[in-house]
Amino acid sequence: MLTFKCAACRRKLWKYFKIGKGEVVRCHKDRIKKVFEIDERDGKVFCVCGRPIGVDKEGHYRMIRNACTYSGTKDPKK
Repeated sequence: MLTFKCAACRRKLWKYFKIGKGEVVRCHKDRIKKVFEIDERDGKVFCVCGRPIGVDKEGHYRMIRNACTYSGTKDPKK
């Protein structure tokens, strides 16, 4: 389970179940387990501080590079 935080203000954004190795390029909406603080408008996802985090692509969010940080462990299966 990974915890995503805004790179600018360090607020928690959501908890995400990551499967596999590698970088987080997209976050599938069905794997987001808990949402803390986000603002969705105009097809984008923003932190409450105003920084854009990702782009809404229907079934997932395409993450903006260096907009957020994450910590936790990845599930190496698959």
